[in-house]
Amino acid sequence: MTIDAKDLLNSIIESLGRIDYIHAGEIPNIDLYMDQVTTFMEEQLKSSKRYPGDKVMTKTMINNYAKNNLLPPPVKKKYSKEHMFVLIFIYYFKNILSIKDIESLLGPMTEKFFSSSKEIDMERIYEDICKLEKNRVNELQDEISHCYEEAGGLFDDVPEEDRNYLQIFAFICSLSFDVYVKKLLIEKLVDEVTPSEIDKKKK
Repeated sequence: MTIDAKDLLNSIIESLGRIDYIHAGEIPNIDLYMDQVTTFMEEQLKSSKRYPGDKVMTKTMINNYAKNNLLPPPVKKKYSKEHMFVLIFIYYFKNILSIKDIESLLGPMTEKFFSSSKEIDMERIYEDICKLEKNRVNELQDEISHCYEEAGGLFDDVPEEDRNYLQIFAFICSLSFDVYVKKLLIEKLVDEVTPSEIDKKKK
């Protein structure tokens, strides 16, 4: 592949090591109005935007999440710290899962642990999961580098002007296949851990 592509990959892999998450202590302990919620999310997650004009989360999005039972309704138009944890989960899930799947996945959690006085609450769940994901960064860096090297070994018999494109295309396809397989697995797991509509009607 071209030197530019290699430099780009190295830059992305290096940036993975700097990936951080919104720590529970950074979320205000006071309830927030809608404008405060969108401002907080925009500030904390702006580095994840692809384009500067993209919006992390809008009022319409949040209202739709509540309407579709992804998010417990606010109390007197205010959102608690627990609401913020759920919104962060939704922000990442919505890129790969349907609204219905997100509702199925988050429903049992918000029902059992939202505003819970139990030992395991939303903050504990959130922090433990974020730490688990952070610990996977080195593994992901190695996987991506290996995938890149494999794709770079293809099409040696093709003229250079076409070979570079085909190698990058192969790299993208390999990454996409990984995403596709994991998405299938996630959907199967969602179906396993949540009751089907038929089961609900029987009950």
